Amino acid sequence: MIESIINDMTNLVNKMQEYIKQDIEDIKNAKHEELLNRNDEKQQMIERIAAYKQQLNQEIVSQMQNGVDVNIYRKNVDNLENELRNLYDLNRKLALIVQPIQQMYKDIVDDITDRNGGSILNVKA
Repeated sequence: MIESIINDMTNLVNKMQEYIKQDIEDIKNAKHEELLNRNDEKQQMIERIAAYKQQLNQEIVSQMQNGVDVNIYRKNVDNLENELRNLYDLNRKLALIVQPIQQMYKDIVDDITDRNGGSILNVKA
Protein backbone atom coordinates (compact mmCIF):
# COMPACT_ATOMS: atom_id res chain seq x y z
CA MET A 1 0.00 0.00 0.00
CA ILE A 2 2.76 2.46 0.91
CA GLU A 3 4.64 1.75 -2.31
CA SER A 4 1.47 2.32 -4.31
CA ILE A 5 0.82 5.67 -2.63
CA ILE A 6 4.43 6.74 -3.15
CA ASN A 7 4.31 5.72 -6.81
CA ASP A 8 1.02 7.58 -7.36
CA MET A 9 2.40 10.69 -5.64
CA THR A 10 5.65 10.54 -7.61
CA ASN A 11 3.72 10.23 -10.88
CA LEU A 12 1.56 13.24 -9.97
CA VAL A 13 4.59 15.28 -8.94
CA ASN A 14 6.38 14.41 -12.19
CA LYS A 15 3.30 15.38 -14.21
CA MET A 16 3.08 18.63 -12.26
CA GLN A 17 6.76 19.32 -13.04
CA GLU A 18 6.03 18.83 -16.75
CA TYR A 19 3.08 21.21 -16.55
CA ILE A 20 5.20 23.88 -14.90
CA LYS A 21 7.88 23.44 -17.57
CA GLN A 22 5.14 23.88 -20.18
CA ASP A 23 3.88 26.95 -18.32
CA ILE A 24 7.35 28.49 -18.46
CA GLU A 25 7.61 27.81 -22.19
CA ASP A 26 4.10 29.12 -22.82
CA ILE A 27 4.92 32.34 -20.97
CA LYS A 28 8.05 32.76 -23.06
CA ASN A 29 5.98 32.20 -26.22
CA ALA A 30 3.01 34.30 -25.01
CA LYS A 31 0.61 31.34 -25.17
CA HIS A 32 -1.55 32.59 -22.34
CA GLU A 33 -4.58 30.47 -23.23
CA GLU A 34 -2.49 27.32 -22.84
CA LEU A 35 -1.60 28.43 -19.31
CA LEU A 36 -5.23 28.90 -18.39
CA ASN A 37 -6.21 25.54 -19.84
CA ARG A 38 -3.91 23.72 -17.40
CA ASN A 39 -4.83 25.68 -14.26
CA ASP A 40 -7.86 23.63 -13.22
CA GLU A 41 -6.06 20.34 -13.69
CA LYS A 42 -3.03 21.61 -11.79
CA GLN A 43 -5.28 22.66 -8.90
CA GLN A 44 -6.83 19.19 -8.82
CA MET A 45 -3.37 17.63 -8.89
CA ILE A 46 -2.26 19.76 -5.93
CA GLU A 47 -5.31 18.62 -3.98
CA ARG A 48 -4.63 14.98 -4.87
CA ILE A 49 -0.98 15.28 -3.81
CA ALA A 50 -2.08 16.72 -0.46
CA ALA A 51 -4.59 13.89 0.01
CA TYR A 52 -1.93 11.30 -0.87
CA LYS A 53 0.44 12.90 1.63
CA GLN A 54 -2.11 12.52 4.39
CA GLN A 55 -2.88 8.95 3.33
CA LEU A 56 0.84 8.11 3.18
CA ASN A 57 1.43 9.47 6.68
CA GLN A 58 -1.50 7.46 8.04
CA GLU A 59 -0.30 4.31 6.33
CA ILE A 60 3.26 4.71 7.64
CA VAL A 61 1.97 5.21 11.19
CA SER A 62 -0.26 2.16 10.80
CA GLN A 63 2.64 0.04 9.55
CA MET A 64 4.86 1.21 12.42
CA GLN A 65 2.14 0.33 14.93
CA ASN A 66 2.02 -3.14 13.40
CA GLY A 67 5.75 -3.54 13.95
CA VAL A 68 6.83 -3.12 10.34
CA ASP A 69 10.25 -1.58 9.79
CA VAL A 70 9.24 1.32 7.54
CA ASN A 71 12.88 1.91 6.59
CA ILE A 72 12.24 -0.56 3.77
CA TYR A 73 10.46 2.36 2.06
CA ARG A 74 13.31 4.83 2.66
CA LYS A 75 14.65 4.78 -0.91
CA ASN A 76 11.19 5.41 -2.38
CA VAL A 77 10.41 8.15 0.14
CA ASP A 78 13.78 9.81 -0.51
CA ASN A 79 13.07 9.74 -4.25
CA LEU A 80 9.64 11.29 -3.66
CA GLU A 81 11.20 14.01 -1.50
CA ASN A 82 13.73 14.78 -4.26
CA GLU A 83 10.95 15.05 -6.82
CA LEU A 84 9.01 17.36 -4.50
CA ARG A 85 12.11 19.55 -4.14
CA ASN A 86 12.44 19.64 -7.93
CA LEU A 87 8.78 20.66 -8.16
CA TYR A 88 9.35 23.41 -5.60
CA ASP A 89 12.36 24.70 -7.55
CA LEU A 90 10.43 24.71 -10.82
CA ASN A 91 7.52 26.47 -9.17
CA ARG A 92 9.90 29.10 -7.77
CA LYS A 93 11.35 29.58 -11.26
CA LEU A 94 7.85 30.06 -12.65
CA ALA A 95 7.05 32.57 -9.91
CA LEU A 96 10.20 34.55 -10.74
CA ILE A 97 8.93 34.84 -14.32
CA VAL A 98 5.30 35.58 -13.48
CA GLN A 99 5.86 38.07 -10.68
CA PRO A 100 7.55 40.75 -12.83
CA ILE A 101 4.81 40.38 -15.45
CA GLN A 102 2.16 40.78 -12.77
CA GLN A 103 3.95 43.86 -11.44
CA MET A 104 4.18 45.31 -14.94
CA TYR A 105 0.42 44.97 -15.44
CA LYS A 106 -0.25 46.43 -12.00
CA ASP A 107 1.98 49.41 -12.82
CA ILE A 108 0.13 49.95 -16.11
CA VAL A 109 -3.27 49.88 -14.36
CA ASP A 110 -2.00 52.18 -11.61
CA ASP A 111 -0.66 54.62 -14.21
CA ILE A 112 -3.94 54.65 -16.13
CA THR A 113 -5.87 55.07 -12.88
CA ASP A 114 -3.67 57.99 -11.80
CA ARG A 115 -4.11 59.70 -15.16
CA ASN A 116 -7.89 59.38 -14.90
CA GLY A 117 -8.18 60.88 -11.43
CA GLY A 118 -8.42 57.67 -9.46
CA SER A 119 -10.62 55.53 -11.71
CA ILE A 120 -9.71 53.26 -14.57
CA LEU A 121 -12.59 54.39 -16.76
CA ASN A 122 -13.17 58.05 -17.40
CA VAL A 123 -16.90 58.12 -18.12
CA LYS A 124 -18.38 61.37 -19.31
CA ALA A 125 -22.13 61.66 -19.61
